[in-house]
Amino acid sequence: RYFLVGNNQAETKYRVLKIDRTEPKDLVIIDDRHVYTQQEVRELLGRLDLGNRTKMGQKGSSGLFRAVSAFGVVGFVRFLEGYYIVLITKRRKMADIGGHAIYKIEDTNMIYIPNDSVRITHPDEARYLRIFQNVDLSSNFYFSYSYDLSHSLQYNLTVLRMPLEMLKSETTQTRQESFDIFEDEGLITQGGSGVFGICSEPYMKYVWNGDLLDIIKNTVHHDWLLYIIHGFCGQSKLLIYGRPVYVTLIARRSSKFAGTRFLKRGANCEGDVANEVETEQILCDASVMSFTAGSYSSYVQVRGSVPLYWSQDISTMMPKPPITLDQADPFAHVAALHFDQMLQRFGSPIIILNLVKEREKRKHERILSEELVAAVTYLNQFLPPEHTIIYIPWDMAKYTKSKLCNVLDRLNVIAESVVKKTGFFVNRPDSYCSILRPDEKWNELGGCVIPTGRLQTGVLRTNCVDCLDRTNTAQFMVGKCALAYQLYSLGLIDKPNLQFDTDAVRLFEELYEDHGDTLSLQYGGSQLVHRVKTYRKIAPWTQHSKDIMQTLSRYYSNAFSDADRQDSINLFLGVFHPTEGKPHLWELPTDFYLHHKNTMRLLPTRRSYTYWWTPEIIKHLPLPYDEVICAANLKKLIVKKFHKYEEEIDIHNEFFRPYELSSFDDTFCLAMTSSARDFMPKTVGIDPSPFTVRKPDETGKSVLGNKSNREEAVLQRKTAASAPPPPSEEAVSSSSEDDSGTDREEEGSVSQRSTPVKMTDTGDSAKVTENVVQPMKEVYGINLSDGLSEEDLSIYSRFVQLGQSQHKQDKSSQQLCSRCPDGVIKLTPISAFSQDNIYEVQPPRVDRKSTEIFQAHIQASQGIMQPLGKEDTSMYREYIRNRYL
Repeated sequence: RYFLVGNNQAETKYRVLKIDRTEPKDLVIIDDRHVYTQQEVRELLGRLDLGNRTKMGQKGSSGLFRAVSAFGVVGFVRFLEGYYIVLITKRRKMADIGGHAIYKIEDTNMIYIPNDSVRITHPDEARYLRIFQNVDLSSNFYFSYSYDLSHSLQYNLTVLRMPLEMLKSETTQTRQESFDIFEDEGLITQGGSGVFGICSEPYMKYVWNGDLLDIIKNTVHHDWLLYIIHGFCGQSKLLIYGRPVYVTLIARRSSKFAGTRFLKRGANCEGDVANEVETEQILCDASVMSFTAGSYSSYVQVRGSVPLYWSQDISTMMPKPPITLDQADPFAHVAALHFDQMLQRFGSPIIILNLVKEREKRKHERILSEELVAAVTYLNQFLPPEHTIIYIPWDMAKYTKSKLCNVLDRLNVIAESVVKKTGFFVNRPDSYCSILRPDEKWNELGGCVIPTGRLQTGVLRTNCVDCLDRTNTAQFMVGKCALAYQLYSLGLIDKPNLQFDTDAVRLFEELYEDHGDTLSLQYGGSQLVHRVKTYRKIAPWTQHSKDIMQTLSRYYSNAFSDADRQDSINLFLGVFHPTEGKPHLWELPTDFYLHHKNTMRLLPTRRSYTYWWTPEIIKHLPLPYDEVICAANLKKLIVKKFHKYEEEIDIHNEFFRPYELSSFDDTFCLAMTSSARDFMPKTVGIDPSPFTVRKPDETGKSVLGNKSNREEAVLQRKTAASAPPPPSEEAVSSSSEDDSGTDREEEGSVSQRSTPVKMTDTGDSAKVTENVVQPMKEVYGINLSDGLSEEDLSIYSRFVQLGQSQHKQDKSSQQLCSRCPDGVIKLTPISAFSQDNIYEVQPPRVDRKSTEIFQAHIQASQGIMQPLGKEDTSMYREYIRNRYL
């Protein structure tokens, strides 16, 4: 047998799964439905070890040994022999949302379950195993133990805010219907100290191991089920005068009709489209970590192939194969199914931004535009006028070629109108400052305003032919516009507007480019060819050669490796199940029949051609049906009662682990990009605000990022007074492209970017020094040659005294310390270890007023505000009168 022992983060609760290894082809798993303590688990494993040792007659050796240590179970899979178990053996923390860690899978391990004695070998098993492992689980697969990654932040927090009375009635109802030991275990009801917890079913469209977990879903406790998503996850820190704001980007790739570029186009018979990705940008004030007390905002947008039956034949070996419409669909049946799904998940309005070419010498992309317009026009006839699908066609390629038109300015206009229609999610009511300083753009904002904040209703759906390069740039512009509104809603900027070349937008642009590159590699086989800089027309000349290489890489991948990748995805997602006596996966001429179920059997129900939506969905628009409190949605929730001090719901204990010795490497393992460190110029005296527009050569990354260019940057700053106007971005970027450049290249870049200082005889040395060295006052803020005041000297002496107390003191230093001035806190070492830095400190006395102020500050973070006194009110009125009236 295999024994799978799982524990919680605090290592206080354990569960055990028993996996039988005597069955050659069946999976027998027993969950004993008991929660063990650490002591009980040790005793259980000790008894098993002793029993097996005696049975096997090996008294000297161990009867039980550890096969593998893992962080979670991806699932169970079977080809033609027995079952395998897939385990996560390495993980890396990628983001933190409200204290919930999001991890990326770094490595996995597949273990064959049946014993060698009962194994029935099959010649094709090894080939299936190789195809299955071709899906690299260490490449952009993510999971979280406590946060539902398959749903948006809006869904997760809306469900959390469900009224308590409804939860209580729901719990009693489920208990009366079926008594389950899982639901009632460990319930403690001591004097009303219980806390209700909600767990929702994942949205299976974005779950990639759903098929692998299906076999154990109904036999084991739901804590064993770890759902993974595929796509992208990145987090960066925006420092606003020291206040940390986390910008998180999560992309969820659909597992329905998934595949590679030319092999998966259009939609299948169920309305699932190829390359469908939901991108969510989350903004949170990182100074408060919890969902209930913190400030959170999110905005969701979608990309996906044109929802029609169409394909491209790659057997012709052309870079752009001709587009063909495979089936006539006069009543837009497939598009109706697709938009019905979107109305259910996002509400209305659904806005389509179609970036496909409109004018071409030979009809190529325009075929899709014409069909999509016809489909949307047909479907809109029957929808209520206020909920119709909004269609925005815009030929981005044509505008890019035009010298008169700025592509991003036009996209910015579209983005403003889109965000105004859909709104965005924020979990707190509008700030009082938006009433004091009314903004026209803010007052026109759409969405749904509720007492606890705002909800996003509707979504933008962007597409081009591939949904890669053009789509990513358009999504970035819409995201940038939404980011401005999100920052404004949290009270971090005074107007909902962000400009290019600020640290905030540069940080956001880098995040979106990483997002675009990752999604492009997954679907197209190469990174992005055209980036935001390309459309801004500020890309360096070296970018053109990179674009050519990416195009060739994409073509090679599509021609030679995509077919194998498609087979792997079909096997991994359970689209194809190997069966004895039926054709193997590599023998199939096409996978069309696997993805279009109506080709294998007649579908039981046929939808109406006019009432093409689900009736319940239309009743609740513009709100998304998935977030409405109704009987159907309540069935998807598991409600459980906890004691309020349990580890499972105590974020502080979970995150900081106060009862164990933890290392900084584990606690601060997430090294995210920071606007202050990576984007803010290092020149002293620069405005540290991330919303200040910088010159192209002022960013911390392009100039100071490379060691070879650091000295040049210093020289450039020193000779700024005598230097010519700053160079263009092309010169800066091209000289900083290659870190390992030769001496000749370095000399060339110095001559381009700074004026050489001419060294003359001694008579001119004063003049040269004046040009090269900045005065001390400008660099340090004070003139160091002046004598220090007594107050500054006393502060410095205290600082030195504290520094000496950091190390273990010998007798001489203790004698020195005895003569130290009064008012310095004396630190006494209490540890016998030489490298320990824990000291006994006598805390300073705090007066009563300071204690009251601190207690009020703590209560304010929990949402308990102190009533304002007369002095506070009059002071605030005076401030408003002087500031605005």
